Amino acid sequence: MSNEFDLVVIGGGPGGYVAAIRAAQLGMKVACVEKRSTLGGTCLNVGCIPSKALLHSSEIYEEISHAKDHGINVKGTSIDLKSMLSRKDKVVEDLTKGIDGLFAKNKVTRFNGHGIVMGKGEVAVKPVDGKGSVESLKAKNILIATGSEVMPLPGVEIDEKRIVSSTGALSLPEVPKKLVVIGGGVIGLELGSVWRRLGAEVTVVEFLDRIIPANDGEIGKQFLKILQKQGIEFKLGTKVTAAEASDKGVKITIEPAKGGDQETIDADYVLVAIGRRPYVENLGLKESGVALNERGRIQVDGHFKTNIDGIYAIGDVIDGPMLAHKAEEDGVAAAEIMAGQAGHVDYNLVPGVIYTAPEVASVGKTEEQLKEANIEYNVGKFPFMANSRSRSTGETDGLVKILADKSSDEVLGVHIIGPKAGTMIGEVVTAMEFKASAEDIARICHPHPDYSEAIKEAAMAAGNRAIHI
Repeated sequence: MSNEFDLVVIGGGPGGYVAAIRAAQLGMKVACVEKRSTLGGTCLNVGCIPSKALLHSSEIYEEISHAKDHGINVKGTSIDLKSMLSRKDKVVEDLTKGIDGLFAKNKVTRFNGHGIVMGKGEVAVKPVDGKGSVESLKAKNILIATGSEVMPLPGVEIDEKRIVSSTGALSLPEVPKKLVVIGGGVIGLELGSVWRRLGAEVTVVEFLDRIIPANDGEIGKQFLKILQKQGIEFKLGTKVTAAEASDKGVKITIEPAKGGDQETIDADYVLVAIGRRPYVENLGLKESGVALNERGRIQVDGHFKTNIDGIYAIGDVIDGPMLAHKAEEDGVAAAEIMAGQAGHVDYNLVPGVIYTAPEVASVGKTEEQLKEANIEYNVGKFPFMANSRSRSTGETDGLVKILADKSSDEVLGVHIIGPKAGTMIGEVVTAMEFKASAEDIARICHPHPDYSEAIKEAAMAAGNRAIHI
């Protein structure tokens, strides 16, 4: 087999494997280097997919506990954690095998090892275990798609036993009596919700004075109230200075973020979820002259090109939201650009979703961002409490919020907290791609009774003409 390729992709996650497949579809001879034994990256193996499997399983358990509200009496319900985790693992296994099948179908050559850029046109593949010989691949183009890794927290050493990252939190050997989550972002709140539903007492410690800081402030405040009502305790404006693990649990030392007296919290397990950082170490970037920006991400132009001709980068290692679907869009666009076609991703229109219950979804600008940019806007809001479908199912928490330009009525941002928010956000992403106005959305006929009617009503409210409130 010849080790000469049109494109060598380093990283088999959502960005890398999608880019490899798209490039192959466009007629390129493609190789993908991945150090895991399975494809799919963090998202599929230890991130998005297994967490959503557990979120769904735990939500079913919680729904059963409230079945009596619907006139259904259920007795003797219990958790078989081993079976629940096995189901989660099976979902991951099936999907990773699916990517193997896609590689075979599209004739993408896969190399299992650690990819290192040796300079323009060359990638070395080193065995992960350090045994065996190093393979050299020649390529017209190289695409770096190595994703991101867990952000460490000084004073807190992750051992994946008592002090865990998101990876360890997906496979705890027992339901904790008490779980402390460090970080009030997406990962911490999703996994905290899983274990809270299964019976754990969950405390979230967040350095800032608010949760989900990247989201619209009003949505964040309402989300906090809902999670508190569900039983999660929050310590905001608080920092963790140390965590000491033992066979029996963890002792966490905290203090006010602005300074003050220390206190300790005891927990069975601690989840460190303060964010992720780009995986750019040990890739040969410095030796090859590939430039990083001030945030430690690979510097690229509008066509995903680095400062070195023939070397590209996508996904979490470059600027933009650290999301799997953003990486996929990057991958498609980069492959098409290499093939001489047009390719572009509007990072303002990449939706973000938190898959708790209720879900939180957003796209575009927040109120805070519009105010900072001195853009005048109208606000249209509609609560799910006034939505017929929500009243029928009992999922009445949350609202839809639409921000529209005051002069043109163009939709600038949409923020949803409520049932099926992650699915519903797709409608407004499509509308915003076509520069829709709030009135455009308001005049589209939506099915009744459905949660999506809240979008229509919020759009109508932006023009002061909502019907059902």
